[in-house]
Amino acid sequence: MAGKRADARRNEESLLDAAAAVFVAAGVEAPVRDIAAKAGVGMGTIYRHFPTRADLIIAVYRHQVEACAAAGPALLESSSTPYAALGRWIGLFVDFLVTKHGLAAVLQSDQAGFEALHSYFIDRLVPVCAQLIDAAATAGQIRTDVEALTLMRGVGNLCIGAEHDVRYDARKMVEVLIAGLRVQP
Repeated sequence: MAGKRADARRNEESLLDAAAAVFVAAGVEAPVRDIAAKAGVGMGTIYRHFPTRADLIIAVYRHQVEACAAAGPALLESSSTPYAALGRWIGLFVDFLVTKHGLAAVLQSDQAGFEALHSYFIDRLVPVCAQLIDAAATAGQIRTDVEALTLMRGVGNLCIGAEHDVRYDARKMVEVLIAGLRVQP
């Protein structure tokens, strides 16, 4: 999106936000007309930007990775403590994981593409998580033996249960995990 005009970038971001919301509510197989309605655009606009469903899903995925990556430093500045920033960022990460549900099935036939997206995800988000963990550990608010990738895998594994049981509360399970990081006074 770097070479596009500012209004074109905003329009595409609005479209991606709308698609993400529809994917969370109805899954990645939701009708394109639902995404168009949510975005307030015609279906032709979506197809002009994203010729295939896979193109749209990948764009949503990348858009959300970037939003999650940008949120880390912003939360460190705006939160009352580094621990609070970490907790809020993990909440955003959980939302992201819910949205990307179904991505693997859509990209099953493109293993190389899926692996490239996974590498992109790791390269962008692990350093942000590490920055938040380091800040909270340096402030004496959490244990010092927590690694970003390990924490992110733990959160991801806790989110898997929500795929098969509507009563499963992934967010509550993740809250328990994050509370377990706290250093006891």
